[in-house]
Amino acid sequence: MFACPLPRSRMVLSNPVPVVASSTELAAWARDPTSASRFGALAERPWLLVHTSTDDARVCAWLRALPCPVIGVGCASNAACDATVAALPAAAPLLRTIAHSPLAAALLVQVLRAVETLPTERALLVESLAYATLQGGTEFARWRATHTPGRTRDDPGPAVLVSRDEAATLRMTLNRPSRRNAMTVEMRDALLEALQLALIDRSIATICIDAAGRCFSTGGDLDEFGSAPDPASAHLVRQLALPGRLLWSCADRCVVRVHGACIGSGIEFPAFASRIEAASDSWFQLPELRYGLIPGAGGCVSLSRRIGRQRTAWMALSGARIDARTALEWGLVDAIDSRG
Repeated sequence: MFACPLPRSRMVLSNPVPVVASSTELAAWARDPTSASRFGALAERPWLLVHTSTDDARVCAWLRALPCPVIGVGCASNAACDATVAALPAAAPLLRTIAHSPLAAALLVQVLRAVETLPTERALLVESLAYATLQGGTEFARWRATHTPGRTRDDPGPAVLVSRDEAATLRMTLNRPSRRNAMTVEMRDALLEALQLALIDRSIATICIDAAGRCFSTGGDLDEFGSAPDPASAHLVRQLALPGRLLWSCADRCVVRVHGACIGSGIEFPAFASRIEAASDSWFQLPELRYGLIPGAGGCVSLSRRIGRQRTAWMALSGARIDARTALEWGLVDAIDSRG
């Protein structure tokens, strides 16, 4: 059986009980060329809950084309789903996020479906265009209207410490611990410069990236969100200055060592490396949908290449933290350093 989503008047419930539709009705939707218009951020049904797997090609194709998240309940084998949960109560956090940011949730799953089979460069282009679209959207504007800039201080020295030893190892250390190594424009530019050196100088055999302070990185600096002149310009900047793209280009030589909080770009960027070693206290989170955005530092590509489309969507839609052990089981990290 498949579950039909709730009308908007009931989306605010903490444990919504979906109306169950028959498989006959679902098959009818798949045959109806107008049925998709009933679902999505601009319709009364911003999600679809699926209770059982199906091998009906028409139904699967219809599900993958829906302009809204398709959440599987107890049907992890259904590749047509955008995310899966073991039981219906576990879907509640995802539904709350979708209800809060239906536009961002819709674009998230559409991007993840699209990038699944695209080459990395084209996949990053799709992600960036979607992110730029949301930067000009109402959900991001709502968040910006309520965000109060924080009071932070900078640490002395460069944003990224760069050194090279005699063993041809290039080390980069994120160096803004007082700001929890937030990915500012300053840090982005410093990472780009160091990674460009690694790409030019092939005598560099190993690239090691770590961070000073209590955590690896809490992601993009919220005070800089939306600071570009316009979304189109921001997209072009990402095309020229995305550290993850350069890290992907030298991934086979790179090891990233993470610890503590790895939030947003704090895991999207490391996920491009061929190896991530996590301290036992590491935890990972994708909170972008609460701002009306999607992962925009390459995460729709880097994470889905590591853990798959469904788990990436689950992380973004739920906003939940996962610990180092779960990250290792999923393949988000490659090893846990118990000394960390």
